[in-house]
Amino acid sequence: MKVGITILPEYRWAEAKPRWQAVERYGFHHAWTFDHLGWRTLVDGPWFSAVPTLALAAEATARIELGVLVASPNFRHPVPFARELIALDDVSGGRFTLGVGAGGMRGYDTEVFGGTNAAASPARRYAEFVELLDALLTRDNVTWTGDYYRALGARNLPGCVQRPRIPFVVAANGPKALGLVARYGQGWITTGTSQDALEPWWASVGELATRLDDVLIRSGRDGAEVRRFLQTDAAPVFSLSSVECYRDFLGRAEELGFTDVVAPWPRESGVFAGDEGLLDTIAAEVLPELA
Repeated sequence: MKVGITILPEYRWAEAKPRWQAVERYGFHHAWTFDHLGWRTLVDGPWFSAVPTLALAAEATARIELGVLVASPNFRHPVPFARELIALDDVSGGRFTLGVGAGGMRGYDTEVFGGTNAAASPARRYAEFVELLDALLTRDNVTWTGDYYRALGARNLPGCVQRPRIPFVVAANGPKALGLVARYGQGWITTGTSQDALEPWWASVGELATRLDDVLIRSGRDGAEVRRFLQTDAAPVFSLSSVECYRDFLGRAEELGFTDVVAPWPRESGVFAGDEGLLDTIAAEVLPELA
């Protein structure tokens, strides 16, 4: 089991840098940030861009895997985004992983554009987004046409440090998105489905893991090739509310076949409210058991 922490991009770099370095020093395997223009109840507060944040995090760390959970078509076009991803892979020395998702059809990321970036078929736009990113990151001089995106002679030199490209961790719950995991994903990520209680949430996570198994079998893909990430953000209980709770999340996730668990860095109040000091205890008591 590998474990990671998500640090929301809400801190000025002087405050954020020690957090990214602490995740590595504690012994977590990976560190992530959100990719939004603004997010839920935090939209009225400070919020910074994911790409420069990750570039700075790459310079501030040496070993830990870094990534974004998750980039979406809501405000990104694959052509310029591919250039940014190649740069992140370079400055991190090949430690970058791309989490990619369909993006919500509501919320600030869509409302801020006045509805002008709405997709008639979000699933199709997501599929095109992933397909074109794959092409742009693996081939130079790409010409491509879809319903939502086009590229004409798009260059990608020098290409990714990781070959043939950076790993994709594909967010998916439904059959179409799970098909993208089978075709393009080096990993799969889910937050489960929205539930009011913990046991139904775990049941939803188990059902989704079974769906993935079925899709991989039908596609002929070896399930052992696909990392399985559980992002605990949407759980009705904060996974870092106590050491015992965190151990329980890791144990149950492993029983369901997950290879990786990602939890949010505890915040002072509001969403993900918790005690930062708990990370010291987890680093001392839990992480050594995963080494």
